Amino acid sequence: MCLTEPGKLDEELDALLRRHARQRVLARGEALYGHGSPPDALFCVDHGIIRLSVTSPAGREAVLSLVTAGHWFGEASLFTREPRGNDAIAVVESAVLIVPAATLHALIDDRPEYLRQFLAMMGQRYRTVLSRMDDTVLLPLPARLARIIVQMTDAGGEAGDPLILHFSQEEAAHMLGASRQSINRVLKRWEATGIVSLGYRTLTLANLTAIRRLCLA
Repeated sequence: MCLTEPGKLDEELDALLRRHARQRVLARGEALYGHGSPPDALFCVDHGIIRLSVTSPAGREAVLSLVTAGHWFGEASLFTREPRGNDAIAVVESAVLIVPAATLHALIDDRPEYLRQFLAMMGQRYRTVLSRMDDTVLLPLPARLARIIVQMTDAGGEAGDPLILHFSQEEAAHMLGASRQSINRVLKRWEATGIVSLGYRTLTLANLTAIRRLCLA
């Protein structure tokens, strides 16, 4: 399963959008936008991780994806001109580049070939959703959890050996459609073997190589 987003554009378009962007810094847990917000901008994670999710009327959250540094997102609503269908929340302290919708549309009007890149990006997102559905059915929870942890290492970890991640078992449960108790049982088993060490909202990875091997289980 890959929860991280495709979201990559070629160097020319990426650089052009960055020149027209402003930056916003988000604290951990701060919302970039909420469900129903107007489609007024395109976004790129400059550093950090943004969680895209939906929440049921009963308050249950389902995580759609994690967007990491260098990836663009939020384009679909700009082309359908419909309100945002999800929430976007910082998993860790993050900086996001924001390109106004009017600016993006003007750039595409001037260079229509740029539209192909956004169409390709939306197609990649669709394939990612299908892959997630397959993995949810076919992969055991430990492998799915290991993949989430590996995907978070580059964007959410603090350099060093061992590697320390800002980590919430409750958020991991939401991402994987599992209970917090199930996540805790897996982590406790790993801790007993020395692979990880649990802390308050942190996860220390003592053996990242072993975690990577678990992704293939």
